[in-house]
Amino acid sequence: MEILNLKIQSIRRISCNGTFFSTGTQFVRRLSTDPRPSYLYCIGKEKLNYKTLGQQLDDTAEKLPNTEALVSCHEGKRYTFSSIRDAVDRLAAGFLKLGLNQGDRVGIFAPNNVHWYLTMMGAARAGLVSVGINPAFQAPEVEYCLAKVGVKALVTANSFKNRQYYDILERICPELKDSKDGHLKSNKLPHLKSVVIDSQDKWAGTLRFDDLLDWSDKDDLQKVSHMQSGITPDAPCNIQFTSGTTGQPKAAVLTHFNLINNAYFNGKRNEMEGHRILVQNPLFHAYGVAISITPALCHGATIVLPTDGFNPEASLRAIVDENCTMVHGTPTMYVDLIKKQRELQLPIKTADIAVTGGALCSPQLFKDIKNVLGLKKVNSVFGMTELTAVCFQSMIGDDEDKILNTVGHLQDHLEAKVIDGNGNTVPFGQPGELCVRGYSVMLHYLNDEVKTKETLSESGWLHTGDQFVLYENGYGQIVGRLKEMIIRGGENIFPKEIEDFLATHPDILETHVIGVDDERLGEEVCAYVRLQDGAKNLTREDLKKFCKGKLAHFKIPRFIRVVKDFPRTTSGKIQKFKLKEIFKNEK
Repeated sequence: MEILNLKIQSIRRISCNGTFFSTGTQFVRRLSTDPRPSYLYCIGKEKLNYKTLGQQLDDTAEKLPNTEALVSCHEGKRYTFSSIRDAVDRLAAGFLKLGLNQGDRVGIFAPNNVHWYLTMMGAARAGLVSVGINPAFQAPEVEYCLAKVGVKALVTANSFKNRQYYDILERICPELKDSKDGHLKSNKLPHLKSVVIDSQDKWAGTLRFDDLLDWSDKDDLQKVSHMQSGITPDAPCNIQFTSGTTGQPKAAVLTHFNLINNAYFNGKRNEMEGHRILVQNPLFHAYGVAISITPALCHGATIVLPTDGFNPEASLRAIVDENCTMVHGTPTMYVDLIKKQRELQLPIKTADIAVTGGALCSPQLFKDIKNVLGLKKVNSVFGMTELTAVCFQSMIGDDEDKILNTVGHLQDHLEAKVIDGNGNTVPFGQPGELCVRGYSVMLHYLNDEVKTKETLSESGWLHTGDQFVLYENGYGQIVGRLKEMIIRGGENIFPKEIEDFLATHPDILETHVIGVDDERLGEEVCAYVRLQDGAKNLTREDLKKFCKGKLAHFKIPRFIRVVKDFPRTTSGKIQKFKLKEIFKNEK
């Protein structure tokens, strides 16, 4: 048996490359068969930044005043970092003249338009807290969000798809039509005082967005500029509603410090500096805020919005017309983008890097992104809303094996461990629940002490709910969500393994696997599949034949359902609980 000499210390930390750091000099003999606990602390080479979003806007606008910050193709609008700071400060001054005070919440109920970006940044410059609300929500869902966090001012669009936002708000606040000059008194929502609509039309009881931009004078703008030194980086800056794939969404509170540092480090690994980034993902989501908007600000990159909602053809044409060099999107978006590119065959010449996140991505999809879209590199980001979106991601120079088979490397300045059901740390290479601690952990769930305590330990560890494997070299693999695990006759089955395999079938475009009730085995495996154009109907016998000799018999789906589309959130996450409901309703 091999014996290893290792240096130890009273408190040991393992660095990103798996070596030991120690201040002691004692050496001990340790058996190599003694498994070390799966705990890592990724010591960053660069220090954390103690600054606010507003201060970062100042820094970038001074350094790159003439570089484009934001291009909205569907609105025909362009802003440099200098001009967008001017617009942001005018909006911040308008918020202050509305009577908003530091810490007040500003809701953004809108699709991907320029006013979304301006509102988020304007709130930050005024010491306010922006709250993104899913633009697909209907009246009861919007009412829940506004009440949950006590939104005081709401910025919204005129319309999006088939939704008329004023009609939705009037159903929530019937007092709106009789209010004057934006001074609302709502019985249901006593906190809500002002509604601002990005519209050329004047709606009763509301303010026009452009009018709010024009309220300020030189003294008001000077006041906003002077405020920046008085806003602490530790203050709340943004509230992210969890995506709501099960139950009511929770409100995760993120600080300036969370956003700026996560943005800097994930943007650096994604090599964002100077890129023109096609942003397909919704801005209200953590992906939009923490992986697209804020990193682009930190690294002087340009955000290109192809349209207000996801449209694969508009995305492809924007890549070509705007010379985009990087693409952001969820796996589902890339599936649709690949399908449309096979049809259009557009000359994509400038795009080099794809960044995928927001949900798990199959190895087959990674290969299709490179082969069909012609991108040279695919970067993966992995995390959750409560961790400011990213805790693991691809490293610069990662080989294909790491990109295809891991979620990347632990982010700088973060700690990670994997635990069993009793809270004990499991050895490296064994699955358990991933827990993360560090600068990117949310403050709490607003007005929800019970859920906060369930998720965030007293010692600062955030329990992700992800079944995860951590390796000593700092890389990790996601096995699946703990709540999605299927227990079939005592066998633990994680849907992702089956989904990744079925994605290699030539007729399957997209697949999602769930567990369904079974009287004998407890649960059985059901695969919902979306087929390639022109593919014949896929039967259970077809699937069984494809899986034979490649998947264990108990993992082969007992049921198969062919669908044209999947129930999903606006951010692209599949709502598996709705698939379960659909299956139950078949009986």
